[in-house]
Amino acid sequence: MTEQAMRILVFSHRPEVRESIINAVGRRPATDIGKVDYVETAGVGEVLTEMDSGEIDLAIFDGEAQPTGGMGLARQLKNEIDDCPPIVVAVRRKDDRWLATWSQADAVLVHPLDPLTAAGTVADVLRTRRVPVVGG
Repeated sequence: MTEQAMRILVFSHRPEVRESIINAVGRRPATDIGKVDYVETAGVGEVLTEMDSGEIDLAIFDGEAQPTGGMGLARQLKNEIDDCPPIVVAVRRKDDRWLATWSQADAVLVHPLDPLTAAGTVADVLRTRRVPVVGG
């Protein structure tokens, strides 16, 4: 039986930014994670629909997206969705990391994206997400 691929949502109004994120993370961020499938979204409505579906394992938001930025959207979703999937925010400048922290993002990537760092960061967040919560 084949394990179903994890689904990663990538949000940016710019197709080239979505492509750069997907290329950096790759189809298999780590051997223990398995393959991932991408859901590309260009608008907030699409993001909300996909995030509400319960089928997204992780989201990567472009912090510079227009007209709604990924950082504000991440903060909104973290506060509105129970058991919100982890969100990684991609920013243009290292100095913007503090804004990503404000957004309640689970991790931050900085452009230009380094494939090893991007894949490793996404794999780490996915590993954390997979750990079951066990009551004592």
